[in-house]
Amino acid sequence: MSARTPYRSTLTPSRPQAGTAGPGQEGGREAERRITVILGPTNTGKTHLALERMTGYASGMIGFPLRLLARENYDRLVARLGPSKVGLITGEERILPPGARYLCCTVESMPNGGGQREDGTPQRFDFVAVDEVQLAGDRERGHVFTDRILHARGIHETIFMGAETAAPLLRKMLPDARFETRQRMSVLSFAGSKKLTRLPRRSAIVAFGAAEVYQIAELVRRQRGGAAQSVS
Repeated sequence: MSARTPYRSTLTPSRPQAGTAGPGQEGGREAERRITVILGPTNTGKTHLALERMTGYASGMIGFPLRLLARENYDRLVARLGPSKVGLITGEERILPPGARYLCCTVESMPNGGGQREDGTPQRFDFVAVDEVQLAGDRERGHVFTDRILHARGIHETIFMGAETAAPLLRKMLPDARFETRQRMSVLSFAGSKKLTRLPRRSAIVAFGAAEVYQIAELVRRQRGGAAQSVS
């Protein structure tokens, strides 16, 4: 798999002008028109775009389907903005610096409501995004993603990201949202049977069992050094 190519957003910020109606005065359809649904396979720049859009506002929150993804993007934002401006909320970790303006969360851990916390962290954000929204169709977690699709809204902008398979459902749920489709930015190809020591960089190894996943990850770490990302 080739290295990821940086993606530049073609969207322009849509900040409200002074004197316009506040969030409590706007109609539901008007709010929906500030929603963008971005669909496509992995490695199409969806998450990169959402992070760029979020950091263009004074505050923002992104919900991820996995704790590892929330942590990875939290680390990315901390390296860019500093630890005082970014928070992390998952089922296992809670890092909330006083006055943090940006949150990376698991979808289940996304806070809702209005106003401001005692530590200065906002509960309503200028920007809100939810990743992998096709999981609204999942039998176990679908109710959580469905709730976020229906109710999670940024004051100025909302983005939902996911696979193209979610398009029919999302068009019914969000009839006035703007839909955008993206193509994969690199080629994903089958490399055939190879020894682990001969795999090229940025390879993905598929195993069918949690124990096997961790065994392979440990073997790769011992033989190649560095870190091996495990997702089960």
